Amino acid sequence: MELLETFITDVINDNLWMILPFLLVAAGLYFGARTMLVQIRMIPEMFKAVVEKPAKDGEFADKQDISAFKAFTISAASRVGTANVAGVALAITLGGPGAVFWMWIIALVGGATSFIESTLAQLWKVKDGDSYRGGPAYYMTLGLNARWLAVIFGVAITLTFGFVYNALQSNAVVEAITVSLGTPSTTAKAFVGLGMAALSSLVIFGGVQRIANVTQWMVPFMAGAYIIVGVLVIVINIQAVPAMINDIIAGAFGFRPVATASVWGAFWLAFMNGMRRGLFSNEAGEGSVPNAAATATVSHPVKQGLVQTLGVYFDTLLVCSITAFIILLSGVDYATGDIQSSSLTQSALSTVVGGWGVHFITAVMFFLAFSSVLGNYYLAQANIQYFTDSKIVMLVFRLLVLASVFFGAIASVPLIWALGDTFAGIMVVINLSAIVPLGGVAYKLLRNYTTQKKAGLDPVFHRDMLPEVRNIACWNGTDAATENYKEAMEVVKKK
Repeated sequence: MELLETFITDVINDNLWMILPFLLVAAGLYFGARTMLVQIRMIPEMFKAVVEKPAKDGEFADKQDISAFKAFTISAASRVGTANVAGVALAITLGGPGAVFWMWIIALVGGATSFIESTLAQLWKVKDGDSYRGGPAYYMTLGLNARWLAVIFGVAITLTFGFVYNALQSNAVVEAITVSLGTPSTTAKAFVGLGMAALSSLVIFGGVQRIANVTQWMVPFMAGAYIIVGVLVIVINIQAVPAMINDIIAGAFGFRPVATASVWGAFWLAFMNGMRRGLFSNEAGEGSVPNAAATATVSHPVKQGLVQTLGVYFDTLLVCSITAFIILLSGVDYATGDIQSSSLTQSALSTVVGGWGVHFITAVMFFLAFSSVLGNYYLAQANIQYFTDSKIVMLVFRLLVLASVFFGAIASVPLIWALGDTFAGIMVVINLSAIVPLGGVAYKLLRNYTTQKKAGLDPVFHRDMLPEVRNIACWNGTDAATENYKEAMEVVKKK
């Protein structure tokens, strides 16, 4: 097992992740340039789109519609997980404060990539009972006409989000409990795993509607509580904030040595760890979030592209930054040479607010992990449904997901972490190879949206507005969100 782990880490991941950060940055810069920095100039539109409610009186739309906000919380449930607490701490211990800067950069640059992939997912979504489903496997098949690529991606995301990442979530909870209450016995770990699996089963067997209903209150609640405590830490240490910002910027360019006396070495550690943990956290370009984006009932595909770009910022610029600030303002020694994750965050918070901070982080980790299991499950489920609608297959898949949650609680999972990085890298490569050639369609959709906005309309899309684009299964004006498309059609024709 050790040999396999070494091979995956040293031979596959180290080489794969030498290339991926540059691919992600290049793609983000390309998409940002083509969309004239949509991820920055349309931030006000993002806030409008995320609170928009679906209409209620169409052929398909009813009380079961997935709103833009519900789709946002499904994706946020996957994004805002233990990586926001454990992953940020890991990045700081390996790359120093400068890693935080590069996490911010990958979020700002990756926002454009997230916009493109989520907009495409909305365009090529398909009907799924009383809601929708879609994602990279669907736009690879319908848009790119590359089913073989969709199959590879579908397998990769199912393994990664259905099994690997969910095992990591429960394992992170056990690690937090170890710091909070002492090293748990194997029996205690098993009870944690069983508890998380049982709670997860109550939600995932209810399908996407129940997942959306749970995540729409759980994500704001847990993120809100964490942010409030983080702001408290900032207020208590307000005089140290300028020095912290200076350390982050200086460390980003190698002027704060980390495990090396070389400026270049310190820069590289900060860059690589910030990029890797930034992607693991916000998932921009990975192809996971579009599966949630496709579920929403909205009047125009661009709206969900904007919503999911906001999700990148919510995850990295807000929640991840709170973790970084807690650690860096606390005065704890993160440069001990030991690799630390959630335990560092627990130690940092307890230093500032007292012993209850340790237990607070444990509670936060539990809720983060639980919501991530729900979000991860749905992202994988959408791809299982790409292959088959068999109820037996879905039952077996759900049971395997629950088994992975239990396994992660009782096992030491360095191999699973390594596999997670491998499959995430594979997903990035496949997804980028699809959205780069399909990007032109997203640019047309953005122009269509902008044209309608300039005419004073609430943008509505109909597939006849892009007759040259084939295989659009929905967007025919029969659901409530798009039934008022005729006025928009006239505006587009005049343009």
